Amino acid sequence: MTQTTEEGTKKVDYRLLRRLLGFLKPYRYHILGAVLLTLSSTMLGPLRPFLTKTAIDEHIVKGDLDGLLWFVGLIFGFLILQGLTQYALGLVLTWIGQHVLLDIRTALYKHVQSLALRYFDTTPIGRIVTRVTSDVESLNELFSQGIVNMIADIMTILWILFFMLNTSVVLTGITIIILPFLLIASFIFRAKVRTVYNLIRRQVASMNSFMNEFVSGIGVVQLFRQEGRKTKEFGALNREHRDLQDRSIFYYATFYPIVELLSMVAICTVLYYTAGHMLSGEITIGIVVMFFQYTEMFFRPIRDLSERYNTLQSSVVASERIFQLLDTSTTVPDTPHAKVLSSFQEGISFRNVHFAYDGTTPVLKGVSFDVRKGETVALVGATGAGKSSIINLVSRFYEFQQGDILIDGHSIRDWQQRSIRRRMAVVLQDVFLFSRSVKDNITLGRPEITDEHVIAAAKALGAHDFISRLPQGYDTNVRERGAVLSTGQKQLISFCRALVTDPDLLILDEATANIDTETEVLIEKSISTLLRGRTSIVIAHRLSTIQRADRIIVLHHGEVAEQGTHQELLAMNGIYAKLHRLQFEKRAAS
Repeated sequence: MTQTTEEGTKKVDYRLLRRLLGFLKPYRYHILGAVLLTLSSTMLGPLRPFLTKTAIDEHIVKGDLDGLLWFVGLIFGFLILQGLTQYALGLVLTWIGQHVLLDIRTALYKHVQSLALRYFDTTPIGRIVTRVTSDVESLNELFSQGIVNMIADIMTILWILFFMLNTSVVLTGITIIILPFLLIASFIFRAKVRTVYNLIRRQVASMNSFMNEFVSGIGVVQLFRQEGRKTKEFGALNREHRDLQDRSIFYYATFYPIVELLSMVAICTVLYYTAGHMLSGEITIGIVVMFFQYTEMFFRPIRDLSERYNTLQSSVVASERIFQLLDTSTTVPDTPHAKVLSSFQEGISFRNVHFAYDGTTPVLKGVSFDVRKGETVALVGATGAGKSSIINLVSRFYEFQQGDILIDGHSIRDWQQRSIRRRMAVVLQDVFLFSRSVKDNITLGRPEITDEHVIAAAKALGAHDFISRLPQGYDTNVRERGAVLSTGQKQLISFCRALVTDPDLLILDEATANIDTETEVLIEKSISTLLRGRTSIVIAHRLSTIQRADRIIVLHHGEVAEQGTHQELLAMNGIYAKLHRLQFEKRAAS
């Protein structure tokens, strides 16, 4: 999308810039107003020195005080008008910038939600957060000031040249003779700052990724006493970020004095030339004053253009990362003819399903089995046997490569994903709770779920008592990831979340693995009633929790090795029987 230079930086890709500016289309009339205000503002500034020249030569030198007062009032009026114009321009540009950033963030957020789990399995969370926050924020100056101000700087230069050339071509040439040196300094400055800004953005992304991983794993860090080492690692990242910022400050601290020096050289050159021509009357005092003012005004927008170009380049690099995310298509799309699944009528069937996460290493190899409506089927097998992969495929988080999965006799691809997920509920081993109230974590904001439904589900699962004892009951904020709750309590809330919608398909993925024995007994007292008449798939390492399943499917190396009831599988004396003996012998020994 962008071209890479020898320094590892990126030249501006104007195709990418045009795509970025596409976000301005809904605000084209506001942009037009900003351009008109810019044209007015850029003309009013250079007009003042021209009026000053006229006031000096036509009124001060001639002693015309009445005319001078009129010109002073005129200049003062133009100052007020320019101030009002710049104020209105600032408001319009800020409004446009913030609305465009809102649109970009919204588009990114919606797109991230649409991505398949495969993308999140291979992409650091910190990088995604950086795209939606820091990279979008880096576009703020481009949309709120950068583009229009670049136009303003160019127009200011053109207006200054217009008034200067209409006054004295020779003095204009003397003033701009220093311009090539300024352009060389600007070119070097842009290249240096572009390099360091690109490195700074990469460093910020690395710091965000490090902090996200560190905070997520803080328990492991403290448990194994790795605070010191992690502090040193973060310190190294932080020092590198500081050094890069120091480099950028050095470049700015060098460039601006050079611009001021060149500006003073131009002024001194003009002064030297005019000193020999004022006595002859070729050049008036007003012209000298005007050119002093124009010389100072002329170099300022050129200097600003160099900085705005860096802003433009910085925004283009950030936009490249944003569009890389927006262009990511790791989704499991619905087919054009996909239908809405209103309810499970027959059940689910796996037909010779082959699946690999990376497309090459097989996880499921020709898996076939049926889960009839109202039946509870348990999946058993060692870690890596493919149990969770089956759940991911039923949930349509991943796409299988061969075979088919049927729901009510139709391919799962023929049903809309949202309608499938609406009819099912999943309880995972690793419970994720949001920093919201207990009620919000159960309803997830779904308006059709009333307080009565929440309380009924909690009572059915035995969670109502402990929820009622919380400081604000169902309105208690559980903090991030449910920090104020025990592991068993979090798991009970996840059960309530799953069962409150009365799903047709209930999936329990190691749902009782982290629950203590007392809580497990509490759940089992009510779960048998809740599972009755509901199609269920249960994954569990604790074989005691699945003994009453209608059918148990044993997976081994991605294949169905055994099927049957608990007693039938024990009679086979195969893999399930071996797992059963090992587990209960271990429990007896303990």
